[in-house]
Amino acid sequence: MQQDINPANKRSLQDYRAATVMRAEHTEGSFTRLLEQQTAKIPSDFFLFASLCAMGFSLAAELSRKTRASHFVGMWVGPLLIMGVYNKLVKTFGAR
Repeated sequence: MQQDINPANKRSLQDYRAATVMRAEHTEGSFTRLLEQQTAKIPSDFFLFASLCAMGFSLAAELSRKTRASHFVGMWVGPLLIMGVYNKLVKTFGAR
């Protein structure tokens, strides 16, 4: 039975073994591992909620004829959703 590794869980870090990498230039640095461990602590719902808030603010700004603010905040939706997917992948597959 294979145990899933959650970087946010200290118990699973005890059994953590880095994935084998074929080439040395593809290894990740300690900063990347630290960033992924900290990112895994953020709930995935946070990114979905933030993107929905950005959509709502963008709609409200568009209706009040503040088009620059509407477009500026509206561009945040895609990156927020992508960060949510990245967060989910880090939680699912662990920091490798």
